[in-house]
Amino acid sequence: MKPIKTVKAKAGGMKKSRNRIPDEVLKEIFPRKINRSLGSERVYNQLKQMILSGKLKKGKRLYREKIAQDFDVGCTAVSEAFSRLKKDGLVIVKHTVGSFVV
Repeated sequence: MKPIKTVKAKAGGMKKSRNRIPDEVLKEIFPRKINRSLGSERVYNQLKQMILSGKLKKGKRLYREKIAQDFDVGCTAVSEAFSRLKKDGLVIVKHTVGSFVV
């Protein structure tokens, strides 16, 4: 039986693997995973602009599923955008009720 070979951790805490797939190859195989945050960024920027310009009025309810459909993104991207808008004080998120423009 061959002894098991261990790999020592580098100073940064990362282990070096000989069989690691290069990042360039991963980006080519899984391009959407790499660009996942772009959807939420796009939704965030557009909604923020609409709120600040007055296109979305105070008290207007924001429907996550409708926005996801309009922007062709997943509901998770919209939730991330809502979370950022909440931090900016532009949206209030009421659990089980919905999200509203402040």
